[in-house]
Amino acid sequence: MSFTGKYELQSQENFEPFMKAIGLPDDQIQKGKDIKSTSEIVQDGKKFKFTVTTGSKVITNEFTLGEEFEFTLPTGQKAKAVFNLEGDNKLVGTMQGMTYVNELNGDIMTSVVTMGDIAYKRVNKRI
Repeated sequence: MSFTGKYELQSQENFEPFMKAIGLPDDQIQKGKDIKSTSEIVQDGKKFKFTVTTGSKVITNEFTLGEEFEFTLPTGQKAKAVFNLEGDNKLVGTMQGMTYVNELNGDIMTSVVTMGDIAYKRVNKRI
C-alpha cells in the first residue's frame, strides 16, 4: 500500500497539551488549534517526502526508511529521527523522546505522536 496522496485533517486529540510539551508558544498554539491542515505524502519505494501545510506555515521532511535524518518539528527545531515501515501500512519513527506511528487504512490516515504520557492523535482523510 502506498502512502502517496494528499490528506486533510478531520479531527485531532490532545493538540494543546502536546504542542505545549514540545515548546510551541501559547499564541501559536491558539492560532493553530482551529486551522485545518493538509498533508501531502510522496512515497517512492523507501523514500518519503511529507509536506504539512497549516495556514501559511509549511513544513517539509524528506527521508529514506531505516536512515537517520533531521526532522523539522512544529516549533521549527530539528531532531534526529529514524522511520521504518511495519507491514505495508504502518510507518513508525522515533525522535527526541517521541514515538510516531502513522497508519493508513484505505483513505484514512491516523497519526499518533507520543511524548511521555501525552498522545497527540490526528485523523486525516485522503482528498
